[in-house]
Amino acid sequence: MSTSAAIEALKQALKVLPGVGPKNAQRMAFHLMERNREGARDIANALNYALETVRSCERCNTFCESLLCDICSSAKRNQSLLCVVETPADLEAIEQIGAYRGLYFVLMGRLSPLEGVGPEKLGFVKLNKTVAENEITEVVIATNITAEGDATADYTQQLLAPYDITISRLARGVPVGGELEYMDQRTLAAAFKDRRSAD
Repeated sequence: MSTSAAIEALKQALKVLPGVGPKNAQRMAFHLMERNREGARDIANALNYALETVRSCERCNTFCESLLCDICSSAKRNQSLLCVVETPADLEAIEQIGAYRGLYFVLMGRLSPLEGVGPEKLGFVKLNKTVAENEITEVVIATNITAEGDATADYTQQLLAPYDITISRLARGVPVGGELEYMDQRTLAAAFKDRRSAD
């Protein structure tokens, strides 16, 4: 154990980050204290600022600092198209592509019974309200291609089934440049299932 209670507390705090175990937490803590105390202050200030100002968008549930995020308040977005994603990081990934101009809804996670994450812990109530109160004509379900992501997509589809809207899911399967002999069975099976016309 460290001789400093403060260093020990810092190490424990750093371990909450994904992928950071005891060794990495110790390395980070010592680096910040030995070589970059100014950087440590910047991190502390940025964290405090974010904790004080960041909230959830009233409409799409992503992180923002006002009632509505920039995307939801933009008149340039297609207001009838809604893309459901798991996390703000997924939203950012889609935005970087620049191919989608509709609105989003962020669930803030995915269904995972083994981790105790059921529908009540995600944004499904808010999603239902968003679809009910707005003129949405199509919902694109863009959850991750994992067992939990598929379960989340299925639940979302069932939840929205009563509405008179088109529900679509992202195409999946063989990636551009991929070679069939190196595909895993699940990817190849998905490619066959989601095949489309060759015209």
